[in-house]
Amino acid sequence: MDTVLKGALLRPPALTPERDLKTLVENRTVFTFNNCELNIFETHQSSEQVLLRFQGMVYTAMLRGKKVMYLPQAAPFEYLPGESVLVPEASPMVIDFPESSPQNPTQCVALEIDRQQISNTLNLLNEKFPRLEESGNWAVDSAQFHIRNSHELADAVGRLIRIPSEPNLAKDMLANVTLQELLIRLLQTQARTTLLEQTSTLQTRHRFAFVIQFIREHLTENLSIQQLARLACMSKPHFFRRFKQELGVSPLDFILQERIKLAKQVLSRPDTSVTDACYHSGFNNLAYFTLQFKKYEGTTPSYFRKRLIP
Repeated sequence: MDTVLKGALLRPPALTPERDLKTLVENRTVFTFNNCELNIFETHQSSEQVLLRFQGMVYTAMLRGKKVMYLPQAAPFEYLPGESVLVPEASPMVIDFPESSPQNPTQCVALEIDRQQISNTLNLLNEKFPRLEESGNWAVDSAQFHIRNSHELADAVGRLIRIPSEPNLAKDMLANVTLQELLIRLLQTQARTTLLEQTSTLQTRHRFAFVIQFIREHLTENLSIQQLARLACMSKPHFFRRFKQELGVSPLDFILQERIKLAKQVLSRPDTSVTDACYHSGFNNLAYFTLQFKKYEGTTPSYFRKRLIP
């Protein structure tokens, strides 16, 4: 049973009217900016082994429906809304659309990014906002290609999608700024995922991995930023700033997300209640717990539990 936070969903743009479709399989709408090309693909019928290839690095985000992706570096996997896939330069994508139909179309955004824009963003980060000494330089990790969207990542992608329809003459400038933010959010998401998945291995040599392990072991306790900063051997302001810079979320938001994960595990057990989940996951106010759970999960704890345990 999946009890992790689901990926943040994007609001899909309107589908292409049927009369304007050029093809029912991967109908393509293209918007070109200075440093990227924004493609929106729609598929309205079941199809198999559809090949796509771009020259540059491509960041894709699923908007509607389901695909099955075949990439050279991975076993086939389902690709769903709330997820993104990063594809290296000139790498082939082979795609199945097992459930696509006029009533259930598939829609996906593919953003081909200029190589120089990627290099400029990495240089800026490494010069102005270097990672902690244990982490090395900022770099795109092509091995970490299947990504669960953070809310920040989804927000940046959503704003890029909206730019072509806005009545604004400075669209290229807006696209450049938003693209840079998207790349930074992507790098932070990859860094956070590495720390979350390899916490036990990294905790002896990465101060934030050590802090994350401590948070997980003391989630039901009253955790303070001052306490966590001492564990990281940092001042409180420096810890707060560097944690958010490295992981893309503040320490407080990270604790909140970890508590929601734990609450979902508690809610999946048939002998527990919503109140149990609230207090067993470190919340001390049922109304606040319900509000935050709905913010991250899109539904109330009661409805989430009812879905799992009818």
